[in-house]
Amino acid sequence: MFGPISIPFGAKMLFNTVKLKPGVKFDQLELAVGKMCMVVKQTYGGDQGGFLAGQVFKFSGFVSEEGSMNPAKTADEHYVIVTYWKSFEEHEQSHADEVFNKTFAAVATMCSDSMELGYDMLWQGEAKNG
Repeated sequence: MFGPISIPFGAKMLFNTVKLKPGVKFDQLELAVGKMCMVVKQTYGGDQGGFLAGQVFKFSGFVSEEGSMNPAKTADEHYVIVTYWKSFEEHEQSHADEVFNKTFAAVATMCSDSMELGYDMLWQGEAKNG
């Protein structure tokens, strides 16, 4: 369940920002997100539906002084679900499916906002060792 991932060049990346409803803590949401991720992995993985890999991140509160152009240098607490797919069409088909919607419904009840944006990969690379 936890381990490194490899992303093939040309993959489509979906970046989903999730804000929780007031009073909801991530530990309340964690099980529902875990179930949703497992359903996506098992039901839509590879040739079954185009899912390649995914990651979940919690905003740490860190805002880079060096890399941020916004003078406010602040952001609300949020979570990010990053998924990689063979195509946007396969992503959309999976998210229209009843199996996905049943698990996503549990997540949605705890969220005040969610926006999922799709990106085309233009470059990737790894640091040189040595």
